[in-house]
Amino acid sequence: MLQLITAEYLYKHHPGASEGELTQTRSAMVNTNTLAELAEQLDLGSYLLLGKGIAKGGGRNLKSLLANAFEAVLGAVFLDAGYDAAYHYYLNRYRSLPEPAQDENFKGRLQQVSQERFGQTPIYESEGVKVGSTREYTSVVFAGAEPLGTGHGATKQEAEQEAARAALESLVGAVKPASVAKPPRATRTRARRSPPKPRATKESTEEPAATPELTVVAPEEPRMEPEQASPPEPPRSRQFGEPID
Repeated sequence: MLQLITAEYLYKHHPGASEGELTQTRSAMVNTNTLAELAEQLDLGSYLLLGKGIAKGGGRNLKSLLANAFEAVLGAVFLDAGYDAAYHYYLNRYRSLPEPAQDENFKGRLQQVSQERFGQTPIYESEGVKVGSTREYTSVVFAGAEPLGTGHGATKQEAEQEAARAALESLVGAVKPASVAKPPRATRTRARRSPPKPRATKESTEEPAATPELTVVAPEEPRMEPEQASPPEPPRSRQFGEPID
């Protein structure tokens, strides 16, 4: 549901944005930090059913659980009141944030820069190596034949983010946090469906509109088409012993 809402918003309100800009805006709207902050506004952590161990370990404040809980609430709004209600509910909550929660999506920013400079989407080549009891990943990002940056991390995603950060530093210098504009408060992003108009009843005091007189015209009798003579049958061959008339 959240993916559908953000996709519709971006499609309608950012028609001229590049793929990189759309990726950056979408990331700000759906990342874990944003959803967790929205869940904290509703105090959803107090309503989570958790095991004793994770509850004692601070599970009610865990961002991943809070983000999932908010998505569940959004799904419940959709099931109870429909898509329009879920769409406006999410955007109204998102607008209430002081500013969009930042999620350093270096991959999205690199994609924007790469498309502007090279006209290509970055490609990542990652490989994991086991070091002791842990596994370490190395990722190299390319835009064409030349590598742009290399990164390391405990997961493949972390390594790719580090590679994208290194590539951004080599292309544009020091990487600053990207700013993402929120949907304006005053602008209604999606028209609500108006309720159906009530039908007039017999007890209504309004005079009914005049009904135009109808002229009944008797249908014309169908014309009988003359019977067409059936075409003569072709003569039969003598080959099989049948006479020809």
